[in-house]
Amino acid sequence: MPRYNPAAIEPKWQNYWAQHKTFATPRLPRGPKLYVLDMFPYPSGDGLHVGHPEGYTATDIFCRFERMRGKSVMHPMGWDAFGLPAEQHAKKTGTPPRVTTKKNIATFRRQLQMLGFSYDWDRELATTDPEYFRWTQWIFLQIFDTWFDHQKQRGRPISELSIPAEITVKGSEAVRRYQDQHRLAYQSEAPVNWCPALGTVLANEEVIGGLSERGGHPVTRLPLRQWMLRITAYADRLENDLAGLDWPESIKTLQRNWIGRSTGAEVDFFIGTETSGPQGQPSPVEFKTWRNTRPVSGFPRTGGDDVIRIYTTRPDTLYGATYMVLSPEHPFVERLTKPAQAAAVRAYRE
Repeated sequence: MPRYNPAAIEPKWQNYWAQHKTFATPRLPRGPKLYVLDMFPYPSGDGLHVGHPEGYTATDIFCRFERMRGKSVMHPMGWDAFGLPAEQHAKKTGTPPRVTTKKNIATFRRQLQMLGFSYDWDRELATTDPEYFRWTQWIFLQIFDTWFDHQKQRGRPISELSIPAEITVKGSEAVRRYQDQHRLAYQSEAPVNWCPALGTVLANEEVIGGLSERGGHPVTRLPLRQWMLRITAYADRLENDLAGLDWPESIKTLQRNWIGRSTGAEVDFFIGTETSGPQGQPSPVEFKTWRNTRPVSGFPRTGGDDVIRIYTTRPDTLYGATYMVLSPEHPFVERLTKPAQAAAVRAYRE
């Protein structure tokens, strides 16, 4: 038996696989089907690292095994090409991100093909392809134009949202604001990790000891208006639908813990809009009016300027509460701070 010579044998068969599309998935497969999706790598300028083939080897073995068992396997490869490194490289060199990304992808593709993985290269994609991200934009529009119906436990077009009569009489602008309060995609102000040197927002794992992982630049926390997704509206469905999945119970427990369902109550603490009472407290007249109108109007969807809304899992203990703590970014902090403490509070918030 001749000695195994990888330099001769592997290129020969890799070329054969490429020419004959050995691992291409039929458009209309026959028999059992199997879809195996690897994590798409970020195509950096450094090329593959040892962690890439380590994981991809396992899935490749699985794909080859199932093909031998007669299954039609779809095993694609793609590139998670958006990222901070490409943006920073473009700022430093003046080279468009698409140019460097395309070059890096070519390197990654060549290295993966040299390893002989059984990918269907006709199904290759990159998240920077307009043909790809036009659909992510389309999905966002569907989310934006959807509200969650808690009774039916599903999303419905925003055009089917019932508008209360007291909102309708206020005009189209009031209707639009009401719809925006129910959309699954909405804008909200939330604290983020801002790096002035990099000119971007960083994830928590990209900040180490108050400095950016890339470059070691100072990072500050500041509020930023940004797009949010109302995934919490689906919390019940996410948890309940775990029951029908053929998953190990340990994985289901991890998912339930991640969803983090909590049962409690929202409570409004009256602070008023006037401060004619003793020591800057709300006036007794204003509080009496609020107390009398609440049983008639019911609990509003959002708290107004005259209350602080909190969430608690133990409303039965509120009668023993002696103080309340607001987060530094709460919009009422400055309003409720006494002049004598304004400087200290401002310094703490910053």
